[in-house]
Amino acid sequence: MLSFFKDYKKFAIGFSILSAIIVYIIYTVLNVEKPLPIYQPNNVETSLVDSTIQHVKKYHKIADFSLTNQNGKTITQNDYKDKIYVADFFFTTCQTICPIMTDHMRDIQKEILNDNDVMLLSHSVTPVIDSVAQLKKYATKKGVNDSKWNLVTGDKKQIYELARKSYLAVKTDGNGDQFDMIHTENFMLIDKKHQIRGFYDGTDPKAISQLLEDIKKLKSMEK
Repeated sequence: MLSFFKDYKKFAIGFSILSAIIVYIIYTVLNVEKPLPIYQPNNVETSLVDSTIQHVKKYHKIADFSLTNQNGKTITQNDYKDKIYVADFFFTTCQTICPIMTDHMRDIQKEILNDNDVMLLSHSVTPVIDSVAQLKKYATKKGVNDSKWNLVTGDKKQIYELARKSYLAVKTDGNGDQFDMIHTENFMLIDKKHQIRGFYDGTDPKAISQLLEDIKKLKSMEK
């Protein structure tokens, strides 16, 4: 009888250890951090996608661009080569959502100030009004760090096509003519391959916190 209990004790200990190992493995597998999605036009809300690209299922990237920043410098994709960046669309005379968005972008700037992998890019949707001088005045007022954050102006049609066909940021249709107007609260997280990895409400502090967490996640994925 004593021998039986000794054998049972050994079995119980062994079974407990095995169970603990199995539970640990299951817990680890279930808690593996999921990668950020790569957004394609066909899996984004239809109202945000231009009808000409709604069928696209893969290889969607931000198109090449050439715009001018607050210092009169030409900004292209080369300035964001091998960079993660956050993009948005704003205008300096906006009195509604833009000031909130700009404040939140400045909060992001503070967090990524010493991170060489991350930058910011804000496109003016009223480029006729937002001259280089106007952008510089606004940048100074809002505490923009020129090395981290470009406020860009340029050809309206190019900016509006970027918003609608590259960043998938706008619900309204239009062709970028003088009567066209974009007003969107969306922030987009772009990876080093110029792919969209996240959409965030630029007016929502919780969304900004999530964006900062996703930047960290994306950095760890791209190491």
